[in-house]
Amino acid sequence: MTRCDWANSTPLMQDYHDHEWGRPQHDQQKLFELLCLETYQAGLSWQTVLNKRAAFKEDFYDYEVSKVAAMTDTDIERLLQDARIIRHRQKLAATINNAKVIQAWPAGSTYADWLWSFVDGQPIRQAWTSAAEIPATNDLAKRVSKAMKQRGFKFVGPTTVYSYLQGAGLINDHLVTCDWAPEKLN
Repeated sequence: MTRCDWANSTPLMQDYHDHEWGRPQHDQQKLFELLCLETYQAGLSWQTVLNKRAAFKEDFYDYEVSKVAAMTDTDIERLLQDARIIRHRQKLAATINNAKVIQAWPAGSTYADWLWSFVDGQPIRQAWTSAAEIPATNDLAKRVSKAMKQRGFKFVGPTTVYSYLQGAGLINDHLVTCDWAPEKLN
């Protein structure tokens, strides 16, 4: 199998690449999980985040938005003692904050629909030939980041949001040589 360059390092990275990354995700709970994972990744490697993913899922109730939104400062103190996760107070607090933002979403719409409206419901395909071409961010990520911050989300800078849009499949950055590139899958 030919994968994007970054995905060849470990079986965990390969599995994430092959089954999640770049696949359009519309499920709100899954979108929330991906957002959280991207916030944890800020300043760290994606491998580190994937290594700790199972513990994060356990500690954050499988990212069930209502349960995470109900967490308190006492929960953050407990989480800071869990060596299985990334123990960064602001990132942990952002997870709870961001769950509250999603939980308080206006009736008649969903966070998922709002997010996908930035791309008119269709993934953007960027047919890169090498990883060196893929930007750290772009204008779309900057717009989404700004809109998320206006809604009260935390830890959603343009670089984090670009990675999030890739992971959630709003932007498809599989290299053209990758067996998971959409033109090869069709």
